[in-house]
Amino acid sequence: MQEKAPKAPRNRTLVLTPEERTSLLKRLNYPVFPLTPPEIQDQLFTGDMLDIIPLLPEGFADLIFLDPPYNIGKTFGGKQFAKRSDDSYLAYLRSWFPLVMRTLKPTGTVYLCGDWLCSAADYMVMKEFLTVRGRIVWEREKGRGALHNWKNCTEDIWYGTKSDDYCFNLNAVKVRKQVIAPYKAEGKPKDWQETDEGKFRDTCPSNFWDDITVPYWSMPENTDHPTQKPEKLLAKLILASSNPGDVIFDPFSGSGTAAVTAKKLGRHYTGIEIDQEYSMWALKRLDTAENDKTIQGYENGIFYERNYKRKAK
Repeated sequence: MQEKAPKAPRNRTLVLTPEERTSLLKRLNYPVFPLTPPEIQDQLFTGDMLDIIPLLPEGFADLIFLDPPYNIGKTFGGKQFAKRSDDSYLAYLRSWFPLVMRTLKPTGTVYLCGDWLCSAADYMVMKEFLTVRGRIVWEREKGRGALHNWKNCTEDIWYGTKSDDYCFNLNAVKVRKQVIAPYKAEGKPKDWQETDEGKFRDTCPSNFWDDITVPYWSMPENTDHPTQKPEKLLAKLILASSNPGDVIFDPFSGSGTAAVTAKKLGRHYTGIEIDQEYSMWALKRLDTAENDKTIQGYENGIFYERNYKRKAK
């Protein structure tokens, strides 16, 4: 077997040592009996969500983040999710969506990720169980070029709530943008502020996000998961649609981004992941989050524009 080339000095992609792997394997949690709310708090469970969710209590989740396999055909941990017809993909969503919804509080919120190929099915299943309140489109920046089509570099997130009584913290997710043409009224800044770092305006967030950086090799949050979501993206959803101490539920945990971000932001988490390797990556990231609460692009309660660099003081 050909040995892997050594990592570049700036490559910070998560790697498990043999010692860590031995320790983390012992920490994997495989539930077999019904669980109470205290028993699921701040826990990641390993196994098939169809088997685990019936063991979870009803109505415990304030916010559910759903990032299922998209309808494009992808390999996850050696397991292939095959592309299927539109009707078949909708049937796949319907096969587990009601099960997940039993865990949502009456005041809860759901975010469902997808791309243009499965977005229509995502909307259909959301409106069957929730009040659909909007669709977020976020720019992935990365994307494979095409010779005979437009390069696909965006993804969708459908947003819905169980009732009209729900949480949305507007001020927690305003975006700080540099002011190019500052306007003054009576000699004073109008709707902007001047700081040591420049002139800024804190603007209301729109449903198009072009300030997200997909995790890559020089970022400490990066793993080898093929569809990892950025912590900054999860931070926006969590801050907008939950309060400190609330419970975030992610039944497709992958490398644990939702759980890790929830922990960094003072929320509780419950997650499910079928793949052992991904579960171990998530546990290591959660261990790191004990002492490192940083989220790239978010600092001191402020979301900054993509790749914004502070001025040296």
